[in-house]
Amino acid sequence: MAPPILPTGPPGPGASPTNWALMRRLFGLVWLYRGRCWQVLGLQLVLLTMGLAGLNLTGQAIDFIRHRVSGAPLPAGGFRIPFPADWPPVRTLAVIAGFILGLALCRAVLNYVYSILINRLTQQEIVPHLRGRVYDQLQRLSFRFFDANSTGSIINRVTGDVQAVRMFLDQVLIQSFIMVISLTVYIAYMASLHVGLTVACLATTPVLWIAAVQFSRRIQPEYARNRELADCMVRNLAESIQGMPVTKGFGREAEDREKFIRSNDAVLDQQQSIFWRVSLFSPAVGFLTRVNMIVLLGYGGWLVAQDRLPLGAGLVVFAGLLEQFSGQVNNVANVVNGVQQSLIGARRVFEILEAPVEIQSRPGALRPRQFHGAVRFERVSFAYHVPEPVLHEIDLEVVPGQCVAIVGATGAGKSALMSLIPRFYDPTAGRVLIDGIDARDLDLDDLRRHIGLVFQESFLFSHTVAANIAFGHPQATREQIQKAAKIAAAHDFILQLAHGYDTVLGESGVTLSGGQRQRLALARAILLEPAILLLDDPTASIDSQTEQEIFTALDQAIAGRTTFIVAHRLSTLRRADFIVVMDDGRIVQRGTHAALMRVPGPYLHAASLQLVDDRELQQLAAKGAAV
Repeated sequence: MAPPILPTGPPGPGASPTNWALMRRLFGLVWLYRGRCWQVLGLQLVLLTMGLAGLNLTGQAIDFIRHRVSGAPLPAGGFRIPFPADWPPVRTLAVIAGFILGLALCRAVLNYVYSILINRLTQQEIVPHLRGRVYDQLQRLSFRFFDANSTGSIINRVTGDVQAVRMFLDQVLIQSFIMVISLTVYIAYMASLHVGLTVACLATTPVLWIAAVQFSRRIQPEYARNRELADCMVRNLAESIQGMPVTKGFGREAEDREKFIRSNDAVLDQQQSIFWRVSLFSPAVGFLTRVNMIVLLGYGGWLVAQDRLPLGAGLVVFAGLLEQFSGQVNNVANVVNGVQQSLIGARRVFEILEAPVEIQSRPGALRPRQFHGAVRFERVSFAYHVPEPVLHEIDLEVVPGQCVAIVGATGAGKSALMSLIPRFYDPTAGRVLIDGIDARDLDLDDLRRHIGLVFQESFLFSHTVAANIAFGHPQATREQIQKAAKIAAAHDFILQLAHGYDTVLGESGVTLSGGQRQRLALARAILLEPAILLLDDPTASIDSQTEQEIFTALDQAIAGRTTFIVAHRLSTLRRADFIVVMDDGRIVQRGTHAALMRVPGPYLHAASLQLVDDRELQQLAAKGAAV
């Protein structure tokens, strides 16, 4: 069954939603599952009725025994089962005991059914569907969201916080409903037995509610802090695993272990603080309910001695009702605890669900029949964070089929410039035109399907080699996959793997070398046969010989295709139709390699340094050959 659409509303600009706003959204979530919720609540009402019936029968049996032993008159009124007067006492008691046993068995069965229903509702419907909605929203959010949130925080929200939201249903809403109905029925039943005794026994109840409110206000910030510490711990763990080669390479295992222990202990200490507060609150509530029982034994016992209250159907039933009442009041601590956990989790989950989808297709977005690959930047400025622009009024035009090399120092804005073409981000000023159309007016999915990407750090999935190459084109045939691999100079090393194209790669392609991972990424981009090809320093981790093999093969792939390539090696730059030199977010030079080599500037300086290095290598090689 497809997950239902969750109720979402526009979040306040830069403001965190109030607790009441979160409660309304949680109620909206529960309303989507109202059918199952009514089943669960109806079942609880049946269980409550059966419990009261069993208690009433117990009181009736005690009064019957007292009547037979001491001759005390049977109480009149109330719900009583009439038994024939000529029945033997044992038979009457046996029938009552049979009813009580039957009710107990029925309650056991219904409690089992209740457990099945509530777990199916929460763990098989709400949790999977909510996780699916959160994951779907994550797929829609722009890179800006992931820049602002750590991996650990996002993972915790999809896992732990979704479970906390689930608690609102089974540990807060349903329990609160049951508690309110039960307390109302218990009070009404006790009042029907004796109003004065009821008022005396429940005199401490207002104190309990005041304590619950105060406890709730104090515990919520603790839960919020706990989630932050848990995010930090998961982030440290993820970084430790991903950076294990660096950690071992610098012999920092002990320090890394100590860092994780500190973050883990911080979570533990925070949880212990919450645990102690909850542990103190629950016994305090239990103590106050025991005071009610003392009042019952004193005042209720006096009423029985004065024959103003029956023993069985009066005092014993009242004691049972008060015990049930106390149990529900004791549950206040669990409900308050669940409310705070679910509110903290809901706040973090709804931050994702209601995060603005900055990059999306406009209504009526254009879907051209064919992309030619013309790209034009018109006075484009861009900033990851508003006061800190990384691109300044970029003007650049590339005609279809041209190969443009972008070069510049680290942080010059090369990758930022290319990220605007597939709309990973939108410019803060100006516009990017694709075939003369503003990229924001094109259908987003259609635009990206016509752009091939090779990132500086290629990511591979834990799947087969063939599936990784065909990631952007799952319907590709094996022949098409092999053709793309051959163009990317990956075919030969793939055949040497244990199962060739069916070899399952490790996480992030850890079993492959950097050059091999990059060639698979190239094959993945080439397979799409895109109109625009974006190569973000694709030969950074490839040796010179492999680079030559790749670019010799790529000459055919690049031909007739608009190509942007971030590069630093002269061998790559010479292949470009023209070169753009960037510095501090601006284009400071542009032209062919030959033209730029004749003009003093950043390009000539960088190229001269590289030529010196290449000349020294050639001289060393010549000396080695002579020896």
